[in-house]
Amino acid sequence: MRRVLIAGCGFVGTKLGLELAADADEVWGLSPSPGDLPAEIHPFAADVTKPQTLRDLPASLDLVFFTVAPERHDDEGYAGVYVDGLRNLVDALRAQGQRPRRMLFTSSTAVYAQGDGEWVDETSPAQPQSFSGRRLLEAESLLRASPFPSVVVRLAGIYGPGRGRMVSSVRDGTATCPDGPGVFTNRIHRDDCAGVLRHLATIPDPLPLYLAADNEPADNATVLRWLAEQLDKPAPPTRPAGELRPWERASSKRCRNGRLIASGYRLRFPTFREGYGAILREG
Repeated sequence: MRRVLIAGCGFVGTKLGLELAADADEVWGLSPSPGDLPAEIHPFAADVTKPQTLRDLPASLDLVFFTVAPERHDDEGYAGVYVDGLRNLVDALRAQGQRPRRMLFTSSTAVYAQGDGEWVDETSPAQPQSFSGRRLLEAESLLRASPFPSVVVRLAGIYGPGRGRMVSSVRDGTATCPDGPGVFTNRIHRDDCAGVLRHLATIPDPLPLYLAADNEPADNATVLRWLAEQLDKPAPPTRPAGELRPWERASSKRCRNGRLIASGYRLRFPTFREGYGAILREG
């Protein structure tokens, strides 16, 4: 039985905690308000941005996951959680003489600035233009400099149960598709996020960096039109290519998951079709 701390038991962390608990691991969920965690996860009330709350971490931890998400989507919010928060947790582990066998950090494909449909992988230049990418890259470097064996997982866009914005937009008729060349997006289902982290915590000698995305980068128009077919709704209308939203202009890249697949992981939802198909079946 491993002793596990998950800092940030939200959309991904809670699912991960449940899967590790099912493996007979003893799991603690670190959160400022952990009272609503499932019974399988021990609550640990703390805030990574407040070092004084980290003074009495569970002892003899084998695995530590950092899956915290900032409440504020600005530079200060990202720096506070990903940089200062991660540093606070590393410092607390060191001060308490802890020696986790592995520490895993969820980063993002936002660290890649490529936006012309290029393929990217772990060897591609990471030169982020956004504050989010810059802060995540800073946190990755901080973790690599820590005394603990570590793995960084750069996650593509996360979707899953309860995150049905695209489905809702097709249902209510507000979805639109930009005209012209497709804008590639990359995604990974919440259950695969948890599965990837569980897998990389278990294999004997993981590499220090993995990109986690499904097998098929797809432009949003393709996904929206597929959803319309499944829902028996009209295909979303097009809008002029010149009306691309800022995130659409910045996100057109294609992520390769070859390193992850070579490590032995098998995706539960290999493409958006399986993932959104499961969401549609759930209602």
